[in-house]
Amino acid sequence: MGKKGDLSDFERGMVVIYIYIYISAARYWRQSLKATVSKTPCSSAEDRQTGLAKKVTQMMEWASKRSVIRMNGDKFRRFVKAPPRNYSVVIMFTALQPQRQCGVCRQADEEFQVLANSWRYSSAFTNKVFFALVDFDEGSDVFQMLNMNSAPTFLHFPSKGKPRRSDTYELQVRGFGAEQLARWVADRTDVQIRVIRPPNYAGPLLLGFLLAVIGGLAYLRRHNLEFLFNKNVWAFSALCFVLIMTSGQMWNHIRGPPYAHKNPSTGQVSYIHGSSQAQFVAETHIVLLFNAAVTTGIVLLCEAATSDIDIGKRKIMCVVGIGLVMLFFSCLLSIFRAKYHGYPYRYRHTFTFV
Repeated sequence: MGKKGDLSDFERGMVVIYIYIYISAARYWRQSLKATVSKTPCSSAEDRQTGLAKKVTQMMEWASKRSVIRMNGDKFRRFVKAPPRNYSVVIMFTALQPQRQCGVCRQADEEFQVLANSWRYSSAFTNKVFFALVDFDEGSDVFQMLNMNSAPTFLHFPSKGKPRRSDTYELQVRGFGAEQLARWVADRTDVQIRVIRPPNYAGPLLLGFLLAVIGGLAYLRRHNLEFLFNKNVWAFSALCFVLIMTSGQMWNHIRGPPYAHKNPSTGQVSYIHGSSQAQFVAETHIVLLFNAAVTTGIVLLCEAATSDIDIGKRKIMCVVGIGLVMLFFSCLLSIFRAKYHGYPYRYRHTFTFV
């Protein structure tokens, strides 16, 4: 009986020891779990802040070397698509390699460089906005990722959320001038950029040369200045001015549209814009030439009716004048129909511009 009692006491002691160890281990595990759970969000937040600081530092380092940061697929995914990010990125997707034959891309790149330099070297420069470039030959995977099939294209990637429809720049409507791009950037990021262009001496030199030529001619003809009172000279000058203004040159000067548009998929070049809200520079030249041809035809008709030259020559002038008016006025109506869809009137069915 004593042995059994001693064994029972021993067993009870071991059970108490096991229970004590179990309770102590459970308390320690519970406290460790609480500490781990309480420390995990802080550690995660610290890691995010550290990663964000590294990304901003890297972007600032690139921007200090070059106003427009060149990116490939890896850089785009890491610094633009992947969070965290507290900065906006304005990216031009382009194709600048000579074999791509994208003249508009080179012109847009020059304006984009002007805009980026104006922001980089201004006193208001911060890490809120960065300008970057993705070339098709360096980041074709990015083009595929975004389902992009045309260049140049400007996109704004906001610091929070996904890009909206308004974050895609309407190049065909606004043109790619640095001033127009700056207004779009201000609308998307609230960052005002004052565009500062490098000095261009071509205009003053051309004006000085023109004034020198006019002055030289006036000096050589100083004893006979009757040409200044010649109505034909002034009429021709006024006509040239009217043709230039009515063709849309001032709109081009304000908006800075591309000369033409080349479809990168088909390679087809469009010289006439399909919208009534925009135009190409080539379209202006075409309209100017057509207006000049119609004007020439009307002048020939007037001369054929009022001049005293031989009747045969007058008939030729009349036929040529009628032909010019019919042909080129038909072309003008075709352009108008292509831009204003649904316009019901037409002069001829021969010409169609799309």
